[in-house]
Amino acid sequence: MTDLDIARAARLAPLTDVAASMGIAPHLLEPYGEHVAKIKLSALDELADRPKARYVVVSAITPTPLGEGKTTTTVGLGQGMRLIGKRATVAIRQPSMGPTFGIKGGAAGGGHSQVVPMETLNLHLTGDFHAVTAAHNMLSAILDNHLYHGNDAGIDPYSITWRRVLDVNDRVLRNVIVGLGSRSDGIPRQTGFDITAASEVMAIFALARSLPELRERLGRIVVGYTRDSKPVTAEDIGGAGAMAVIMREALKPNLLQTLENTPVLVHAGPFGNIAHGNSSVIADLIGIRGGDFLITEAGFGADMGAERFFNIKCRASGLVPDAAVVVATVRALKVHSGNHAIVAGRPLPPALLAENPQEVAAGGANLRKQIENIRLHGVAPVVAINAFPQDHPSEHAVIARIAEEMGARWAVCTNFADGGAGATELAEAVAEAAETPTAFRFLYPDSAPLREKIETIARRVYGADGVDYAPAAARQLDVYERNGFGTLPVCIAKTHLSISSDPSLRGAPTGWRLPVREARASVGAGFIYLICGDMRTMPGLGAHPAAHRIDIDAEGNIVNLA
Repeated sequence: MTDLDIARAARLAPLTDVAASMGIAPHLLEPYGEHVAKIKLSALDELADRPKARYVVVSAITPTPLGEGKTTTTVGLGQGMRLIGKRATVAIRQPSMGPTFGIKGGAAGGGHSQVVPMETLNLHLTGDFHAVTAAHNMLSAILDNHLYHGNDAGIDPYSITWRRVLDVNDRVLRNVIVGLGSRSDGIPRQTGFDITAASEVMAIFALARSLPELRERLGRIVVGYTRDSKPVTAEDIGGAGAMAVIMREALKPNLLQTLENTPVLVHAGPFGNIAHGNSSVIADLIGIRGGDFLITEAGFGADMGAERFFNIKCRASGLVPDAAVVVATVRALKVHSGNHAIVAGRPLPPALLAENPQEVAAGGANLRKQIENIRLHGVAPVVAINAFPQDHPSEHAVIARIAEEMGARWAVCTNFADGGAGATELAEAVAEAAETPTAFRFLYPDSAPLREKIETIARRVYGADGVDYAPAAARQLDVYERNGFGTLPVCIAKTHLSISSDPSLRGAPTGWRLPVREARASVGAGFIYLICGDMRTMPGLGAHPAAHRIDIDAEGNIVNLA
């Protein structure tokens, strides 16, 4: 059975029952059809007196282009918790339709550890992404209109940093010229499009704790600078209010369920290689009061989404994690040995499937570094060995030995095939880890200069020898420091296929330097955004994207959605 077949065969519980398992009463739900609902923001106050759940973040080793089952493990862990007598809530990001119709596919989990209804989750859901797109582009329109009507704010057109966004992979929109045509069509200038998941509005949406805070953060967005390098904000040009109106309903988290009826909060969707890569703070503030465990997921490896979870999201939410899961697979560690390459859309190399514990051991440097990256923040790690049918026990034993050498708990997971029953050992290990005393710490203080924050992440998390700044990036950082943005944390956009900035470097590479080619100030979101190497904020489609296969049949059913 395909994931879609399994999802359609699920026996879903009434959503009021799913909400009740979190202590959320029916009056706090706004139904979107039969199996999706938004949770009213008044739930934050109604649940405030309840005890906090243990807070667990799920991360991973550096993945292959196919992914290593992090969402599947997150969902399976949530289901497994129930089978060991714990009440759990899962919190994940909403999938972007760019990857869904591109190479990566959807992000609902897989096999018997999925969030359902699967089609709804992967296609539009309740329209939150469209609200982000509309709010972002509303500001773009107001900005160009401001220029057209005299530019009272004195914006230097060459300093404009605010682009447009679209939730589609479309490489030809990376660089565009707007305003062509007659005089009434606006002022021509060069700009471009990013994907919606990389929008600063998406980051604000994910980090705001209330509607008033959302409104205030939108007003702080910097769209450009005057000729003497003073920032001009969305508030300055009259755009923030309309944006907040567009985002008002989207700020309510979406409630769904797993195949085994565990509650799932799906909210926001910033990319883990471009943006900060975590679901919303508001969803976590609700979910943390909904049972024994709140299990959330951070994008890509522990050097990426988990680092930003710790240093950006936890700063915004005030929540402190009790444990972290590092998902590891045999195939990814074999790739990190340097002996294999995985190309999306092509069959796995036959040699990759042969029993070879020595190759797993050779790639183990990546797992060791990612465990270390969790420990840098004072959090107890648990290694989840996500088992594939082609794996061999001897290869799992190597991963277990590495975990033990690093002082981490571990468990083999078969939740793709077995659902929650395949994740009970992981659930037990996570429950134990969450009971150990924590000494959570940020990697750097707010008061550190921006370059020091960047260097700290580059050296301590990525293993770089240092950082090289392109001249434009160096000038941008100087402007940000002069304008008082130096106290913000940093979000480093780089490849997700290596701990380094070079996707071809495997394992835990050393002897390299991090190249920062651009710096953007996401002041509303509350971080400085560094773009490193050949990193694109608008992905392209591959030669054979999923969009070629996804269709409807004669009965109107969706086919080939994965």
